[in-house]
Amino acid sequence: MKQAPIKLGPLALLLAVISICLTTLSILTLSTAMADLRLAEKYAQTVERRYALETQGQEFLQTLSGPEGLERDEDGILWKTLERSGAQLRIGLVPEGDGYRVVAWRQETVWNQDTGLGNLWTGN
Repeated sequence: MKQAPIKLGPLALLLAVISICLTTLSILTLSTAMADLRLAEKYAQTVERRYALETQGQEFLQTLSGPEGLERDEDGILWKTLERSGAQLRIGLVPEGDGYRVVAWRQETVWNQDTGLGNLWTGN
């Protein structure tokens, strides 16, 4: 009995294409997971900074006894600015009776625009 030879050419090519596809997908999955982790860490830092400013603002309101150390604008609103890690909380207060009423509670982040062109060609 003669045995027919087994042709591995098409099967080997198919296995090579499958392994290349799986390798590419696994690299893409890993890079996406790493990017998600970096974004989640950045978001966690932002939330932590916001809540720390909120806590600091609430503590300021609890200890507020008079207008000392507050800035007054042209509308008569007293402003207190609290800063933490490049973010700030601006609290606006209006005297009311023997206390104060909060009229503004704004969290802002200082943004510095990057005007550098890096390695871009300047046209010279």
